[in-house]
Amino acid sequence: MNMRAIAVVGPTAAGKSDLGVELARRFGGEVINADALQLYRGMDIGTAKLSVAERRGVPHHMLDVLDVTETASVAAYQRQTRELMERLIASGVTPVLVGGSGLYVQAVLDELEFPGTDAATRARLEVDLAALGSEALHAKLATLDPLAATAILPSNGRRVVRALEVIELTGRPFSATMPKRGEPRYGTVQIGIDRDVAELDARVDLRVELMFSAGLVDEVRSLEPLGLRSGLTASRALGYQQVLAYLDGSCDLDTARSDTARATRRFVRRQRSWFRRDQRITWFDGARPDLADAVSALL
Repeated sequence: MNMRAIAVVGPTAAGKSDLGVELARRFGGEVINADALQLYRGMDIGTAKLSVAERRGVPHHMLDVLDVTETASVAAYQRQTRELMERLIASGVTPVLVGGSGLYVQAVLDELEFPGTDAATRARLEVDLAALGSEALHAKLATLDPLAATAILPSNGRRVVRALEVIELTGRPFSATMPKRGEPRYGTVQIGIDRDVAELDARVDLRVELMFSAGLVDEVRSLEPLGLRSGLTASRALGYQQVLAYLDGSCDLDTARSDTARATRRFVRRQRSWFRRDQRITWFDGARPDLADAVSALL
């Protein structure tokens, strides 16, 4: 394969961001963020966004492009990031796509359709969701599109609603719009970074402790006047959701901290499951001391 782009993927806290910067430095590249929550301005501590100093002079793209009141859109991300990647490649720069949002990565690298939406249909389905619950709607989805139902958790009401909306609007199974894996676009080599489960859990716990120590609560307070609570995506982000509960008096700070760590560990397992299905990814242990050299040798 004629490598023109690199993707560094894997679960949270595995060590993707630092490796992405190093690979960009070695291969004449620029980093493109593929973490849905790092798209948001002001959400820095809770998303482990690299500081300017930590970026080591490497340009970073698709960071700080949304207000917290906006809903992140995979379709918009796909369009903007593909345009960016093609522009970088045309100018002789290696795009380095870095992040753990699996659908966002696939939307850029694979053929993935995004059917339109209809406000009235979506509103009606969301009323059903509130009245009946996500599991009841998931059962309906299972009768209409069994393949989509196996890929969507019964508890993920938002995705269940979207699947039912697409089926109703297009008359086609939602699974027909799901990612079609083949040869990656742009000649992309995909690098997966993971660690031993116990080690990664410990790294998640430490990261959460450091986030709270670094001022996550104050960050959330500063975002409240900007509309954090009204943002459908931002307000549900790991850490932010738990701190909002603390500020509401629903729990104490220790509970918010432990809930954040527990939810993040669960999220890590979902990320690992998503990425491990893709046989095109070459995996490396994020703990190995020669990680950057080993990945560079492969590239």
